[in-house]
Amino acid sequence: MRALILSDIHANLEALDAVIAAAPSYDVVWNLGDVVGYGANPNEVIDRARELGKTFVRGNHDRACSGLTGIEDFNPIAGRAARWTQCVLTDEHTGWLRQLASGPIMPNGPQVSCVHGSLLDEDQYILTVRDAWRPLQEAPTRLTFFGHTHVQGGFATNGDEWFRLTPQYETRDEAEEYEILLRDGARYLLNPGSAGQPRDGDWRAAFALYDEDAKTITFHRVPYNLREAQARILRAGLPDRLASRLREGR
Repeated sequence: MRALILSDIHANLEALDAVIAAAPSYDVVWNLGDVVGYGANPNEVIDRARELGKTFVRGNHDRACSGLTGIEDFNPIAGRAARWTQCVLTDEHTGWLRQLASGPIMPNGPQVSCVHGSLLDEDQYILTVRDAWRPLQEAPTRLTFFGHTHVQGGFATNGDEWFRLTPQYETRDEAEEYEILLRDGARYLLNPGSAGQPRDGDWRAAFALYDEDAKTITFHRVPYNLREAQARILRAGLPDRLASRLREGR
């Protein structure tokens, strides 16, 4: 079984289309949330994402943009984007966002969990080994896939040692991949990265492929039509910063 793992598309249609075009063959798609927010094409991205598969975990922007929660905790730019998204979402798409699962969900039996932030709190940011310690200790499965941070990579432990996993790439303008062999007896927290708004210094759309039989996770980066994504944001009247940060990967 091969699973395409997506997270944090954030209504970036150009990035999602590039990911779909570049993805190797897969059997299922697991989406870790924040389908909308920030970008200029929330309705179109929801349609594309739903066509790909049925396994979704909600993100904090999915909640806020559908009205399930307020935007009081968002920064001003994120708040403006959320309010804009609320105005342009169709009723059908708003309803779909509201019914998304909070996570964790276990799409492949007892070995895999999918969350947005963490198993302990769907809004938790796991950015350091210290952040990862308790979620790894308390995870009911050997593998946990998470998003929310927009940083590709993850964390692992064999019980004695703790590791940070950071994909290593050679360029910043071509499609690349980085494969990790999952070791027996180790536990993993794995983040496919953000498809639509990376924040790890690499502007390319990020995703991952989990191969259950080969026991590998392959991280991918793929370039996309960045200028068109930026132009859509500006034409929509969204904050300029949401366009400029796409090039920066921040």
